[in-house]
Amino acid sequence: MNCSITSKLRFSSAPVLFRYTGFAVFLSLLVTLPGRAQDSTPSPAYLDTALSFEQRARDLVSRMTLEEKAAQLINDAPAIPRLGVREFDWWSEGLHGVAAAGEATVFPQAIGMAATWNAPLMEEVARIIGIEFRANYEENRHRLGGSEWFSGLSVWSPNINIFRDPRWGRGQETYGEDPYLTSRLGVGFVKGLQGDDSRYLMAVATPKHFAVHSGPESGRHRDDIHPSPRDLEETYLPAFRATVVEGGAHSVMCAYNAVNGAPACANDMLLNDYLRKKWGFDGYVVSDCGAVEDVYGQDRHNYVDTPEEAIAKTFGAGMDLICGSAKETDHILSAARKGLVSEAVLTRSLVRLFTARMRLGEFDPGADVFPKITARDNDTPEHRAKALQVARESLVLLKNDNSLLPLRKVPKNILVIGKNADSVDPLVGNYNGTPSNPVTILDGIRARFSGSSVTYAEGFELLYPLQSGVPDSVFCLTERCRKNGLLFEQFPTRDMSGKPAISAEVKNAHIVWEGEKRRSAARWSGYIKAPESGEYYFRFAADGGYRIWIDNKMVIDAWNLDWRPSMLSGRIELAEGKTYPIRVESFQRRDHGDERLVWSLPSDQGAREALQAAQKADLVVFVAGLTAALEGEEMPLPAEGFEGGDRVDLNLPRVQQGLLEKVAALGKPVVLVLTNGSALAVNWADRHIPAIVEAWYPGGQGGEAVAELLAGDFSPAGRLPVTFYRSVDQLPPFGDYSMQGRTYRYFTGEVLYPFGYGLSYT
Repeated sequence: MNCSITSKLRFSSAPVLFRYTGFAVFLSLLVTLPGRAQDSTPSPAYLDTALSFEQRARDLVSRMTLEEKAAQLINDAPAIPRLGVREFDWWSEGLHGVAAAGEATVFPQAIGMAATWNAPLMEEVARIIGIEFRANYEENRHRLGGSEWFSGLSVWSPNINIFRDPRWGRGQETYGEDPYLTSRLGVGFVKGLQGDDSRYLMAVATPKHFAVHSGPESGRHRDDIHPSPRDLEETYLPAFRATVVEGGAHSVMCAYNAVNGAPACANDMLLNDYLRKKWGFDGYVVSDCGAVEDVYGQDRHNYVDTPEEAIAKTFGAGMDLICGSAKETDHILSAARKGLVSEAVLTRSLVRLFTARMRLGEFDPGADVFPKITARDNDTPEHRAKALQVARESLVLLKNDNSLLPLRKVPKNILVIGKNADSVDPLVGNYNGTPSNPVTILDGIRARFSGSSVTYAEGFELLYPLQSGVPDSVFCLTERCRKNGLLFEQFPTRDMSGKPAISAEVKNAHIVWEGEKRRSAARWSGYIKAPESGEYYFRFAADGGYRIWIDNKMVIDAWNLDWRPSMLSGRIELAEGKTYPIRVESFQRRDHGDERLVWSLPSDQGAREALQAAQKADLVVFVAGLTAALEGEEMPLPAEGFEGGDRVDLNLPRVQQGLLEKVAALGKPVVLVLTNGSALAVNWADRHIPAIVEAWYPGGQGGEAVAELLAGDFSPAGRLPVTFYRSVDQLPPFGDYSMQGRTYRYFTGEVLYPFGYGLSYT
């Protein structure tokens, strides 16, 4: 779907509005919901628990006006007080734990769970996720008068697309490249999440994105895929068939791309012939977010000319629910009034949707619907213990020359290097929740090797030399540097038009935004005096957009990026002692923030400190790789090696590779720990580093699992769910969906590590 989470908030190119049910509406709901005192008027049939859920849904929908029906066909469905229908947002994410709804148990990213090759364990994981969704729902439903964004029970997971090409940034969300493994894990997830209650669903599982969807991200809104009949049947559809037929998934999400000329959400072959006729699916289909707009968008599929025609095509093909903006309600009404879509077709979709809400127990007495699950069942120690078990089983030992691991003798001095070693970001991946007690890799090593001296050196940013705040002393108000400082200007609008609201002299390009003090845009201007000669990298550490000019040259333009904080830096050569004009502009997206100008110097202090520390170490644990800030969903990230959330090459970022080679040259024992959601071509490391551990994005307790592996507390048993190629040059073009020359099933060249590979200590 068109969302990536931070603590996301990855989420959407389509605006989503939070609407809180008013007090009067909430009181009305309390009066009409089951379990409340009623007058002598007979209860409507939709509240009669003796009837089937579908019968009750039909009765409820029959009581709605056309306008009410249209509003219920959007993911952010409003309340209908007169019918006792609560507000219901269908959009919740649970890829590897309850996402973006506060603290939750965070399991390893999906690709890491796939490395366990353990379908029964996947079902256990999903059952815990379902329990935590229920716990979160119970905590919020009375307060909210319904379900809001990410607080509901219709879960848009799992992602069972085939990870056919390692360049795909969202491959981390999948179970790898094999249709059979993906099917087994997908079925386990669906069964676990939906539960085994004989009457109610614990949550609704939504396998996605149906179908033939796996990048590139940059073209997903307009790409038309024409798979061969064999690839369609043997690669792209088996996991969907299994999760529907065997798993009993009650929902499916249709994809952005087109298949054989028709957009996936308007594709009769997929939604009618396969899903409903061949597989007997009786649930509902939800669009990916904005996918209906893609159907008529001129810069997208341009499949039809108008929004109303798109409504007719999508609902006519069997789609039932739009993830999109409120304007789609008007389009539905317009299409119905013009006769392009019949009210009967809309009613059909609504019956499917309200049958699901009935199966979730929304219209039944609360004491009857999973009464043993309460708010206390969220993020429990037992659930975190299971996350630790999954993390252990997900780790893959890629290399172990001379049996360096497990460590036979506890090293006296251990050095941990790498930005990802002391950060939560590489633990959680994307579409993630917030772990309440995260254990980073550095934390885990310090705890497990408490008798050793454990030191830490960041060494680098993920893509650049290590950065720090630019000191006040290098800024000048004049070219001759007779007075330190910068001119600060605050503007009430983002385009910085007109006169500034505030103009003042300040010491640095640094600002704190908070509440009513929030500024729409800011500019700092003056001069900067270079302390060294060589290559500098500059960035404005901010939650909003920014741009930097030095010597009247644009160094970095990160103004029009999305909601995710950017790590993009700009490079420029400066000469020691020379003074250059500088201008920094930024705007803030959130209600608060502490933002400042940062740089890295030519002398690369971060690398120097890491090498100095390595000379004193008995063991170096070098943590390298990626985070979801580099690989993910439709990301405007114009950085070396990355494009649109996808990867251009498979190598470690250059700054990481360079420091790794310098550390290895010291002759110390080195363990390379990789954090990533896709295959890395670590060819040099495979030749020169004695031990390599693939950790993926290992979840909230992942650092503990990594440390235990190093110590030998368990023997690693993880196996690769994807092929690790030697180079992107071995692969067909990314946009070519033919499976020829891809994955272990069809690739004939020499690989770095094959699908299914993984060492152990036995």
